[in-house]
Amino acid sequence: MPKENQDHPNGVQFTKSGIAFRKIGDFPDAPTLIFLHDSFGCIHLWRDFPEQLGTLTQCNVLIYDRQGYGRSCPFSSPYRAKSYMEREADTLKELMDYWEIPKALLFGHSDGGSIALLMAAKYPDRVQGIITEGAHVFVEDITLHGIQHAIKLYETSNLKDRLAKYHGDKTEAMFWAWAATWTRDGFTDWNIEAYLPRIFCPVFVIQGMEDEYGSLEQVDSILDQVQGPAVSFLVQGIGHTPHKEVPDRVLERTSLFINEIL
Repeated sequence: MPKENQDHPNGVQFTKSGIAFRKIGDFPDAPTLIFLHDSFGCIHLWRDFPEQLGTLTQCNVLIYDRQGYGRSCPFSSPYRAKSYMEREADTLKELMDYWEIPKALLFGHSDGGSIALLMAAKYPDRVQGIITEGAHVFVEDITLHGIQHAIKLYETSNLKDRLAKYHGDKTEAMFWAWAATWTRDGFTDWNIEAYLPRIFCPVFVIQGMEDEYGSLEQVDSILDQVQGPAVSFLVQGIGHTPHKEVPDRVLERTSLFINEIL
């Protein structure tokens, strides 16, 4: 395992526990914007979006690979509990302690968006505001259909090879930790809506209108139940990854939101 804080290409460093992370920006006394990736994501796959948003908002940026993804250490177990995203929120709090970040803004995509919501609910004093993109708060039929389609692609196309470029020998475990968990019988009633009324920070909800994994019911649930100021950005003709499909539009709207709440 790499030594703590050993530099690697693209400025990637590692915690003692093997979590890969990258810091961007050196704005004294500025807020930190932490990026939380999706179920296939990692530091590299964010491309230059975090750096651009950090520049537009004059925020310091921190991106990390959750355990089992990218350059971080492998999963400890092949089994993923129903509460895995709640546990990831706890891990993020521990990582913020490690990085000595008392309070942060969170930008979470897909699973990362759900984790951002949970972090804001469980540790409200550590979160200044959150941006979610394609976040889920419950399981829908469209979610399961999207995952079944992804499974078919994984088994019949070059999707596995494409993912392996970023996740290496962790690819198989990473894919099935997501696909097998969300499609098993005991996961269909997964629901984190009970956490939403505990969120008091500002919330910006981004959703592609053609998202193949979630409907606008996810957006409505978040907007209706959080206690802090909440607004949405619904992107016509766009799927599950607006920050990649229309980055300029997402950068513009997200930077406006961040600059208004700081």
